[in-house]
Amino acid sequence: MVVVNWNRAEMLRECLQSLGLQVGDDGRRLSIEVIVVDNGSTDHSAGVVREAFPDVLLLENQYNLGYCAANNQGIRAAHGSFIALLNNDAAADPKWISHLLTAFRESPEIGMAASKIVTWEDSGRIDKAGHLIFPDGQNRGRGTGEPDRGQYEKVEEILWPDGCAAMYRKSMLDQIGLFDEDLFAYGDDAELGLRARIAGWRCLYMPKALVRHRRGATLGQGNPERVRLIERNRILLAVKLFPWSLLIFNPVFFSIRMAAGLFAAGAKEGDLAAFPGVWNKLRVAGALLRGQWQALLLLPRTLAKRSAIEKIARLTPAERRRLILSNRLTLPALFGIVRDTEVAP
Repeated sequence: MVVVNWNRAEMLRECLQSLGLQVGDDGRRLSIEVIVVDNGSTDHSAGVVREAFPDVLLLENQYNLGYCAANNQGIRAAHGSFIALLNNDAAADPKWISHLLTAFRESPEIGMAASKIVTWEDSGRIDKAGHLIFPDGQNRGRGTGEPDRGQYEKVEEILWPDGCAAMYRKSMLDQIGLFDEDLFAYGDDAELGLRARIAGWRCLYMPKALVRHRRGATLGQGNPERVRLIERNRILLAVKLFPWSLLIFNPVFFSIRMAAGLFAAGAKEGDLAAFPGVWNKLRVAGALLRGQWQALLLLPRTLAKRSAIEKIARLTPAERRRLILSNRLTLPALFGIVRDTEVAP
């Protein structure tokens, strides 16, 4: 069990308290190995762990190494056959781990298990129920922002889990590798998840594995730095993992997504609503350009990684294309445009 933390002492306390309450199907307390990787926090996060959670293994970094590198530290230090990840801004239901573990009994090909994540402020609203992807590489949680009408209550195969609250088979990680540390943060779970799917592993969504999550607590929904990282990593993911037959159309899909986003913003809908006014829109444009430039600088290294993927790949390029397109985000879902309508039973 790995929790990465950066300057969120009180949220971390709530997160670890929820892990201390984990029970099995018989109601007995589970004994789990919990590892906190603190990424150079300047608040009293490390003190909270030492004082209130003495059984937790605390790994302290001198500065912020990023979500990917910190998770990799925790995974390498873990001893279990299954590795769970939980964001420090989330809290898990008492049977969260127990329900995730049941996913792996389905088949030895199940390498990932996804949680049902609801928003902290409103537990009746979906944050993520697994992930979907747009053909330009931008990904988003399945069902994000939707009222929970019972539409995500079925155990089913999905594309990949959200790294906020997920479980991975350790043998899968040993085979395909850990998080790509070039990404630093954002889109990292998408890259790992899609890489695993290309290698032939599957993911099950477990609706009873419930977690409450504060969205955007790390950098904030309206932070251009978040936009820069997401845009850079979108490109790197596509270059590394998309089949060429889809990658060559990336500029077209990107243009469609940008046009739809501007249209939504004009109607005061979508994620751009977090950036009101002309000045803030220009800040977003600048963040996108910086992300694209930084992706360009990383292209040679990313293309080398692309070649290495072929050594573990089990899906053909045509199968990869079908996998991505069959789990495609609609434009309204991509921009967080949700209508609070009833879902038919």
